[in-house]
Amino acid sequence: MADTAQFGAREVPLADKQALVDDVFHSVARRYDLMNDLMSFGLHRAWKDALVTAVDPPKNRPFALLDIAGGTGDVALRVIEAGGEATRATVCDINLDMLAVGRERAASRTSRARGERIEGRIAFIEGNAEKLPFPDRSFDAATIAFGIRNVPRIEAALAEAFRVLKIGGRFLCLEFSVVTMPGLDRLYDLYSFNVIPALGRVVVGDAESYRYLVESIRRFPKPQDFAAMMRAAGFARVSFRAMSGGIVALHSGWRL
Repeated sequence: MADTAQFGAREVPLADKQALVDDVFHSVARRYDLMNDLMSFGLHRAWKDALVTAVDPPKNRPFALLDIAGGTGDVALRVIEAGGEATRATVCDINLDMLAVGRERAASRTSRARGERIEGRIAFIEGNAEKLPFPDRSFDAATIAFGIRNVPRIEAALAEAFRVLKIGGRFLCLEFSVVTMPGLDRLYDLYSFNVIPALGRVVVGDAESYRYLVESIRRFPKPQDFAAMMRAAGFARVSFRAMSGGIVALHSGWRL
């Protein structure tokens, strides 16, 4: 039997999933961050703030971040703002449309703390999370926010994140999770499967892409299972923290 992968609620040939995911993000790239605001009622900003706090970029020494599947630059720009002048970020994404949005954002961004342009401190690189185009032990931290569930072979992406981290480097993954608060789970399902696709139709002109994104959340491994996958990839001191009643979880692991 040929290898298969989940594309939302559908099972598709493994070799086909990446192209299907690419089509989704080609469609939504220009309004991706706006839709994040609308879908989460702005909560994604607090979740990403928690991720940046965990990254904890230093103020007084060089620090290199790799943000995987972070095409629009949202997380990377936040880390640069939080760190010192020697903080650098590399955004690696397989989707050129998402990278184009990120480059435009970075080109117009000025540091709030120092009033300087930060375009020269961030790079946008086309690359596949399953085969990152970087040498071993290149980065102090690696992050991925709401992207790991779109990768056809999650195990390969975790192994690559581990490979490019320096010894003592930290991997942080922010991803949708399993709602644990009684009552919220039913409301969340109703909202996810009815409101979000309709919102996608109105704002982006594409309900199907957002139906896939909702379905992909439900197919993603539970936090304990994803933690086990991280350990299998070599990460130590693996942990996770549920937020907003379990809507999202922040996963952490170290290369020691």
